[in-house]
Amino acid sequence: MLDKSEAQEGDDSRSQALAALNLVLRSEGWEAFYDERGIGQLKHVATNTVAEMANPHRPLTPAEIERKDQLTVYLDKSSEDELIEEVLLPLFRQLGFHRITNAGHKDKALEYGKDVWMKFTLPTLHVLYFGLQAKKGKLDASGVSTRNVAEIHNQVSMMLGHEIFDPELNRRVLVDHAFIVAGGEITKAARNWLGNKLDAAKRSQIMFIDREDILNLFIVTNLPLPKGALSSTTSSGDVDDEIPF
Repeated sequence: MLDKSEAQEGDDSRSQALAALNLVLRSEGWEAFYDERGIGQLKHVATNTVAEMANPHRPLTPAEIERKDQLTVYLDKSSEDELIEEVLLPLFRQLGFHRITNAGHKDKALEYGKDVWMKFTLPTLHVLYFGLQAKKGKLDASGVSTRNVAEIHNQVSMMLGHEIFDPELNRRVLVDHAFIVAGGEITKAARNWLGNKLDAAKRSQIMFIDREDILNLFIVTNLPLPKGALSSTTSSGDVDDEIPF
């Protein structure tokens, strides 16, 4: 209905068709819109989530590639807390997770190996609980030192072994799955090292998200870039170092 090639005379931009469609959709809590590529999309008004999951493996448009480059620069200079608060929390909210709670780093005794915990409701209305452990840089297990991936192993074991309190249910629950998220690359050696250290039950509970996954998911879900990403591009442009006299 929103294909711009089907435009009628006098409504080349299809704004009138869009307005007519939204008169019906808004009564049901939905809204149609055109994305930056001019493709018609449908979103839920209350949650601001797009009806169909965007594919992070599709080819990116030139505009999306530019935004991806800006976010890459931001990840290079951001701290671990900024990675969590400015990138990961908005991303997981957009992906449909809820009750996202940032454990933070103020009280390590109460963190129990997780930076974030959150819930995801299945179409059957069953609820799964997720813990998230984030690291700013690269995770590797090759070479002499495996300290960074060994630290992740300890934190993941703590995460899967400790209960969290769900205030909506007023009871304590166990984490079903754990995300290991890195602002850099998660090497094959690191994944294999963790797989060998964890038993079969825990191994099935672990999921990995590295930098490329973060970038692609963030861009295709059409999230606004963090303020720091926008300011870094405006201030880091070509500068003429030559003295004009």
